[in-house]
Amino acid sequence: MTDHIKLFIPGPVEVRPEILKAQTVPMIGHRGKPFEALYSRIQEKLRQVFFTSRRVLVSTSSGTGLWEGAARNCVSDDPTRGVLATVCGDFSARWADVFEMNGKAVTRLTVKQGCAIKPEMVRQAILEHPTPFDAIAIVHNETSTGVMNPLPEIAAVVKELSPDTLILVDAVSSLAGVKIDFDGLGLDVLLTSSQKCFGLPPGLAFAAVSDRAMARAKTIKNRGYYFDFVELEKFLLKNNTPATPAISLLFALDKQLDDMLAEGLEARFARHARMAAMTRAWVLSRGFGLFAETGYESLTVTCAANTRQADIGAMNKYLATQGMHISDGYGSLKGATFRIAHMADLTEADLSDLFAAMDRFLAL
Repeated sequence: MTDHIKLFIPGPVEVRPEILKAQTVPMIGHRGKPFEALYSRIQEKLRQVFFTSRRVLVSTSSGTGLWEGAARNCVSDDPTRGVLATVCGDFSARWADVFEMNGKAVTRLTVKQGCAIKPEMVRQAILEHPTPFDAIAIVHNETSTGVMNPLPEIAAVVKELSPDTLILVDAVSSLAGVKIDFDGLGLDVLLTSSQKCFGLPPGLAFAAVSDRAMARAKTIKNRGYYFDFVELEKFLLKNNTPATPAISLLFALDKQLDDMLAEGLEARFARHARMAAMTRAWVLSRGFGLFAETGYESLTVTCAANTRQADIGAMNKYLATQGMHISDGYGSLKGATFRIAHMADLTEADLSDLFAAMDRFLAL
């Protein structure tokens, strides 16, 4: 057993020592010029990662907090409009629940686990609804099933049939590992969090927000406070935050953004694609299956169908002795699947080490 267990799970991910060290710089106050300079640097770099000229809100929370922010700011209380929530796994189902818990009318478009949301399904749902939806909610990368939904094609359908419908996207386990062009796709909210493809510790969440989403927020009375987009932008314009932020994590974010941009975003995306292909090849060559529908496999986390009925708990116990850890299946898929994340700062060499260790276990 080793003291350091390298994480191949879809969050929290492995964090490089340099990023951990960046959190240890002396504390500063969040109402002074040094913090404003830090926040301004971060904003400029985040916009590059999100491929946007719009604002990127930063929240001291998990991505779940910005789920609630999107629900409260972008969907009115008009029960005839509401949100079209696309559901293809446990996390997209939970986001639909969040809309309901915030009193919003929810129409669910649900597919079987392992399947993707198709543009034609969205087309039908929009055409069947008697009024335009206020918003559509899409989980780009469903972490529980390893499915990556065809976001550009879905966005195109929404813009064609219902141009006033806001497009809300959860890219928690894909953004910064896969290119998502916020401005080019015409998205309205694109949210993610720090502990996945960004390669940071948990505790921060980010959301690019369009001008029309911000305008919608201003028409909604009960937006709450902590995740109020209007209030967050009011302070962002002053390079600040309404409430005390996680300053140490922001120092780490500043460092990681520098490193990501030095690697090159296109190079980073290409590395993620190579690791995904490498992982799928290993899974299939060892007699396992791919749980995700063919053609819709994630580029950041592979969900393997446990067709060999391997003991995943025993596998992880063995991997711990090798200093590694993978994920069992999520929820109802526990035991029937297992998940290998290939995101953030992992490399092909890391995966080679993991697969060699897994081969040793399978040979026992």
